[in-house]
Amino acid sequence: MDTKRQPRRRVSRRSTLALAILAGLAGAVHAQDANDDTNPSGTVEPVVLDEVTVTAQGREENILAVPYNISAVSGDTIEQANILDTAELMRGLTGVGVVDRGARNSSVVSGIRIRGLNVDSSALGDYAVSAAATVSTYVDKTPLFANFLLSDIERVEVLRGPQGTLYGSGSLGGSVRFILRQPDFDRVGGRVSLSASSVDHSGGIGASGSATLNLPFSDTFAMRVNTTINDFPGATDYRNVYVLDAQGIPVAPDGRLADTAEYRNAKDADYVEQNYGRISALWRPSDRFDVTFSYMAQADRFGGRRATSFGTDGWGVPYDDLEVGSVQLEPAARHVNLASVEANVDLGFATLTSSTSDYNHEGDITSENTGFYAQNGWLAAFYYNYPRPMATAERSYGDTGFIQEFRLTSEPGDAFDYVLGAYYQDQDRRSSQDSFLRGFKQWWDAAYPAFASAVISDQDYLYRQAENFKETALYGEFTWHASDRLDLTLGLRHFRDESHTRVTQTTGLWSSFNESSTSEDREKDERTLFKANLSYAFSPYGLFYATASEGYRRGGTNGTPTSGLFGEDPAWTKYEADTVRNYELGIKGSANGVNYNANLFYLDWQDAQVNSATTNWGFFAVQNAEEASSRGVELEISGRLGEGSTYSVGYTYTDAQLDADAVAADGAYTYGFAGDRLPGAPEHRFNVAGSHAFEFAGGLVTLRGDAYYQSETQNALSQSPRFRYEMDAFAILNASATYSRGAWDTTLWVKNIGNEEGVTGVYTEQYMGTSPAQNYFGNGSKALVALPRTVGLTVSYGF
Repeated sequence: MDTKRQPRRRVSRRSTLALAILAGLAGAVHAQDANDDTNPSGTVEPVVLDEVTVTAQGREENILAVPYNISAVSGDTIEQANILDTAELMRGLTGVGVVDRGARNSSVVSGIRIRGLNVDSSALGDYAVSAAATVSTYVDKTPLFANFLLSDIERVEVLRGPQGTLYGSGSLGGSVRFILRQPDFDRVGGRVSLSASSVDHSGGIGASGSATLNLPFSDTFAMRVNTTINDFPGATDYRNVYVLDAQGIPVAPDGRLADTAEYRNAKDADYVEQNYGRISALWRPSDRFDVTFSYMAQADRFGGRRATSFGTDGWGVPYDDLEVGSVQLEPAARHVNLASVEANVDLGFATLTSSTSDYNHEGDITSENTGFYAQNGWLAAFYYNYPRPMATAERSYGDTGFIQEFRLTSEPGDAFDYVLGAYYQDQDRRSSQDSFLRGFKQWWDAAYPAFASAVISDQDYLYRQAENFKETALYGEFTWHASDRLDLTLGLRHFRDESHTRVTQTTGLWSSFNESSTSEDREKDERTLFKANLSYAFSPYGLFYATASEGYRRGGTNGTPTSGLFGEDPAWTKYEADTVRNYELGIKGSANGVNYNANLFYLDWQDAQVNSATTNWGFFAVQNAEEASSRGVELEISGRLGEGSTYSVGYTYTDAQLDADAVAADGAYTYGFAGDRLPGAPEHRFNVAGSHAFEFAGGLVTLRGDAYYQSETQNALSQSPRFRYEMDAFAILNASATYSRGAWDTTLWVKNIGNEEGVTGVYTEQYMGTSPAQNYFGNGSKALVALPRTVGLTVSYGF
């Protein structure tokens, strides 16, 4: 081997895989045998691992050539490890956290958190929040959070830190890209997979099936279709559910004026039914032009939430694991569809890409709010201790958008490379809530017939928000190859956004205590963001890098009423944009068959947006915390342990905290103090994974295992015991064994072997607990827990 240093752009196509793609996931590394030959200088050739190609910078390149911390998980790894959902996937990646709210809430609010950048309560998830997520998610090139099933995926790329100079949609803390498999011209092929599973505490057997078919019709046209169907029984029992009459009102067995009620235990209430499908068509009439059309859709139905209530019910009976005390079921449903067209034109010196997409994502969710009413004292103060209180919140959300993006990506050059883009987004978002105290009007009319007109209906709150958001942006990065070893990249993003928000609210069910308000406002902003990156290849298989970049998240209006009976302080009307400055030093590469990745990061967060509620009446509102920061270390290594064995180890230290007191928008109270830890940001996280393969009975057996650990976390940024709660550290272990022979794979797998609760969000008793003095014998408090121990068998056939 010639020891002369080659240009890094050429080396990147042969160099070893950075460990970032492997953290926490078994089987992602497939090392080649070591070469015993020596080069002319007498040194042993380094072990070279399979190259992993990513497109994080707009062109195909080895992950080692990307001069910042990026992870990539292959679709094969997701399938082989039987990764069930995004929460499990993200737990395997260093520096990435997730709030696991279960299937029911996983599509409403993103639970992905990178480097501790979060100030929201971990218990959010029953309604669509106004502030955008700190981490942007993409389905191919469409910025959309929809939490599609992990089906027929080419790979998942996770980019840490702001990415607004590389992608059309800006991001505050990082980006997650779900890149789907494309049609293949080479052969007819496909895969069929069937699974059966049993969850601890569940009385049923879950079933899942998926199928993929690739159809090349000619040398220039091919199609790919795939579908996945999940049907999982629940594991959570709703122990104190009212028996309802035909009108959906709690049954009064001893008459409407009596205090008694009928209850039932709804076993395995949190069932999951999901249907997903995708079709894509690729037309490539020449080597210089191609067009891909894709359409995908998913429809979900959920019976309730996966959780465990705290304490006891109103009769003093404690709750066991996976028992919830809500007095009503909490079903949810949603559907999402995405259509996109991508065209690529090879201009010789660069590739011009046009990406057009249109999507619609909407759903509804029913929430139990009786505990909230009880802990606020409303049942006694406003509702005369109504004997069978059932406060229902029926919520809905919707997100539709049109996106057009053009990108010009240069061919790799000896002197410089560049990426230039133009982006346009037109997005409409809506959310609503209709709150009812079921049966109150009937009871009131029976108890006080002379004053029947005093109560209008069972509905005591109505909320409608409609927001239109438009953004136009120009962005780009220019890389100068100063030498064979040294690269300098500068990036800019100039954007203009505008939003229009309209909010309608009606509060109160009393004729004397009922008021409506409608408010609307417009906001505009125009800014320029920067990025600078310096990278130095200190060896053919090692890279040092330093990055400084800016991230931005748009501001908006809350539509809060500021006059009348329910008027709030005008300070709640608007919230400001927040910004992040990200600084990072890192080193990545391979030495002696060991892949490594280490970095230091610091993020300075200004005007952090907090999804919260107004002071007097608790209307939905976003406010700003003045200043926060996050600093830490990410360490990863991976490699081989002999023939057929792989390992990966990752560790993250994160110190995420407020740097100034967080004061309510109207100055009425302080909800956080300088030095307080940011919610949902564990100080320590570990991930470990390994695999071992050996021949057996004419086939191949592959054993896999992985473990995840996180230290204690805080539930919310608040000084009130109603929200502040320290969640315990936990560890989750998974394992599987696969027997492969010919085209068949059979896998026995176990998730959460230790049956760990893995609590990542809490509704406290002080916030939603029982109150028998107000005739509320249920208990709306709950801990959001991880998927209990699950044992499954998957059989797959590929052709």
